Parts: sequence; C-alpha cells; structure tokens
Amino acid sequence: MSLQTAPEAGAAHRAGRVALVGRPNVGKSTLLNRLVGCKLSITSGRPQTTRQRVTGIVTRPDAQIVFVDTPGYQTEHRSALNSAMNRGVAAGLQDVDAVVWLVEALQYGERDAAIAALLARIPKVILAINKTDSIRDRKRLLPFIARLSELRAFEAIIPISAEKGWQVNELLDAIVALLPEGPPVHGADDITTVNERFLAAELLREKLFRLLGEELPYASTVEIDRFREEGGLRTIHASIVVDKESQKAIVIGKGGKQLKTIASQARRDMERLFGGKVFLEVWVKVNRGWAGSAAALRRMGFDN
Repeated sequence: MSLQTAPEAGAAHRAGRVALVGRPNVGKSTLLNRLVGCKLSITSGRPQTTRQRVTGIVTRPDAQIVFVDTPGYQTEHRSALNSAMNRGVAAGLQDVDAVVWLVEALQYGERDAAIAALLARIPKVILAINKTDSIRDRKRLLPFIARLSELRAFEAIIPISAEKGWQVNELLDAIVALLPEGPPVHGADDITTVNERFLAAELLREKLFRLLGEELPYASTVEIDRFREEGGLRTIHASIVVDKESQKAIVIGKGGKQLKTIASQARRDMERLFGGKVFLEVWVKVNRGWAGSAAALRRMGFDN
C-alpha cells in the first residue's frame, strides 16, 4: 500500500491491533487485502472461505495497524469446524484496540444481529457498510444507516466498497484516530505475522472454492506436509484432504486435469506473494469426518 501524506510536525505516532468482523461473505478478506495492498487473505464468492485468523500489517508515517481478519461468524450450522471458527472470532476480539464491523449495504439480518450481541461489550467499534458499489442510488443508504445507528454508539459509520476501494482511506483514517500512541511494533516492510507455510495452504485452499462444485470445498481442507526454502526456491508438498473417495476423484479430475489446474493456479499465486520460484507438488487423500474431529482440527492448526 502506498504511504499516506506525512503527519503534521509533532503529531504522535499511533499503533495498535484492529479486528475485522462480520457474517460470512460480507467482504472482510477483500477489505484486508485492499488495506494491505496485496493478497494475504483468500477470497471467493462463497461464505466460510476464511477459516482461521489472518493478520495484515499497514504501516504509514503516522501509524502502524495490525488488522486481524476473523472467520465469518457461524450461526446456521453446527460442527467441530464451525465451533473452531467461532472460537477464532472470539479470540480475534481479545486484546484489540478497536473493531471494524462489516455489514453489507441494505442487508441486515439475524446473523448480523448475532454479531451485534457479540460486540456489545467492545467499547470502540466502527461500522463499515460494505458493497455500496452494488447500490445504484446511494440515497437508499440513508435510512439504512439511520436504522443501524440506533443499535449502539459507533465511533464512526462509513459506507465503503472494499472491492473498488471507495472510502477505504477514510475508513483507515478513522481507525488510526482510535489507536493509542506508541511506536511501531513491526518492521516497515512487514505485511503479516503469519508464516509462509500457512499462506501456502490458504492459497491452495482458495482454488478449491473457486474451481470446484458447490459443496465440495466445504468438505475439503489443505495440509502442508513439507515446506523447504533453499537457494531462493521454495519446495512445497501439500495434501488436499477430502471426506469421501468420490470427492477425491472429483478433485483429481479426468486424467488429473482438475488437480493440475488447482496446483498451477495456486503455485502462481504463491510465487507472486513470496517473491520467488515455487515447486509445488499436491496429493489428494481421504480423511473421513475430518471436519467433525477435534483431533484432526488441532493437527490443522485450529487449536489457537
């Protein structure tokens, strides 16, 4: 992300952590990527794409903000996986200096209300009304904003478009104003606190959401079996984990064509993000009931 204009002489530097929360598919990951200026958090047109917390660091002359992209809060389906995702949301709200709550423009329902209850004890909340680019007549937003303003005392209510970048800088300025004074915690070039192993798994899993059928992505996950960097080359061995043998055949595709497409697209994204060559080898394996197994979820990193 390009640097903002220099702060006024004598202005205090601010630093802090900010959680991005909202129901599934409201645009949290798109906003994080827009704020950071590169693709850190995976996205798709389907809910539940984000399963674990992803951090993004924005550094500008007057402030450093560590954003925490939380999973979409789950209210409709119960499973060990969804319970783990909800714990991730709750954990993401701990030790933050402010929260940005995303609500889709002209769309407020029971799932949003559940998040409003979750945020009741959080003192500093900015309401970001996302996907405003889909509303032709933005005057229609006025009664919607008035309705939501009655829910609580927000620090600010800002209509945005994370996809188009509209008013994202205004949102960032409002966030910085809420942060405590303090020096930067991370380097000026740091963009995340998560490791490359995690990011590689996420980029591969994104392709399952983008390239496969309606239900299969929710029955699959990714494990990194080996990650080694040597001489500027990253060698990554990964497994796509599915629930049934029939799903394995779908992921592989006729003559292995589908798996090759998934791996090729993921490898290109990894090379862009990591800034170097990647050798990626992908297998598909069956682990029945993995999404309902607490032990399996712990092995996949859901114990944090």
